[in-house]
Formats: sequence, C-alpha cells, structure tokens
Amino acid sequence: MRELFFKLFKFGIVGASGVVVDFGVTWLLKERIGLNKYIANSTGFACAVFSNYMLNRIWTFESHDPNVAIQFSKFAVIALIGLLLNNGMIYLLTERQGMKFYPAKLLATGVVMLWNFWANYTFTFHP
Repeated sequence: MRELFFKLFKFGIVGASGVVVDFGVTWLLKERIGLNKYIANSTGFACAVFSNYMLNRIWTFESHDPNVAIQFSKFAVIALIGLLLNNGMIYLLTERQGMKFYPAKLLATGVVMLWNFWANYTFTFHP
C-alpha cells in the first residue's frame, strides 16, 4: 500500500509538470494565437501526454518494458479517454454551469488525473 501511495505521489508530481505544459500550450494557442478553446485545450493536453509518458515510464513506474510503442499506445488510449472526460467536464462546467474556462479546466484536470493514475497503474505499467 505504501508503494502505491508513493507512486501516486510521483504521478502527481509528473502530472503537475504536465499541467504546466498543458496550460502553457493551451494559453499560448488560445490567448495569443486565437485558436478555438477546444482545439487549444486538446493540443495542450497532447503535448502534456508525451512529456508525462516519458517521465512516468522512467521515474514513476521505472518501466523497462522493451515494447515502448505498445506501452505508449496504451498510455495514449488512456489519455484520449481522459481528454474526452476533460473536454466533457469543461463543456458542462463552462457552458452549463457558467464557470470560467481556467477554473473549469483545473477542476477537470484533477478528476482526470485520478482516472489516468488508476488506468495506467493497472493497465499500462502493471508488470
């Protein structure tokens, strides 16, 4: 159990770095370039997926699986499900509840982090 919580802690740190990548790219594309908020959000999310995979593979789960392409594919599928959850929550919170975009994105990101950890722990990086 202690190992699980330690991995969750490390996953959270990696996730925090991913939030910086995600929000930074999203902000740049939405605010500076003027792209649609969902396209900007999806692009930021995709950039964070790549950086998070590398950090989680090396540091959080210390994976030595030689099938990197298969492992990344699993990680990417889980992330895509997370992206659907993320965009769905942002839609519900901004369009239906009137919440501002960035607080809604932060809340959605927290919920999706729990999904991502559970799915990657049990499916992607499980020995």
